[in-house]
Amino acid sequence: MNKKSFSIGLIVGGLLGIIPGFGLGVYFLPIIIADEGADEIVISQAMDAAERRGVFKRDLQGSDSLHYGDGDIIQSVENGQTFLTLKGHVTPGPDYKLYLTPKYVDTKAGFEQIKAQSVRVGDIKAFENFRLSLPASIDANDYPAVLVWCEKFSMFITSAELK
Repeated sequence: MNKKSFSIGLIVGGLLGIIPGFGLGVYFLPIIIADEGADEIVISQAMDAAERRGVFKRDLQGSDSLHYGDGDIIQSVENGQTFLTLKGHVTPGPDYKLYLTPKYVDTKAGFEQIKAQSVRVGDIKAFENFRLSLPASIDANDYPAVLVWCEKFSMFITSAELK
């Protein structure tokens, strides 16, 4: 093998390794650095103090096999503090945010139309049984739905009506 063939092989091999490696890194890094979700005691407390509930379903119009949620989302008030707690999971990904929305939507296009009127609750750092507290300045009852959004890739993940 001559030096030129070796160099070309090294470059091609490097590129073929970098592209899948980057993709796998984007997928696995959020999983590796994810926080632990709420434990059963916290979830039980949220369920006991529930004011409203919703359901994240896998088969929403805007979800796909890699981006979805599954489980119950619970709005509760505990010791004067409002929480949104998921008993279930969302598929892992980078830069997930939870929003309260002024109406229920189940697609990327639908959310993009109402994003300016929606309120970002916070960052989702656990993909199973997450729990976020709302700032006192936000009245969750003013919003009939919640939505999980990937800011990094402008990707709809899941949503639920709160009743």
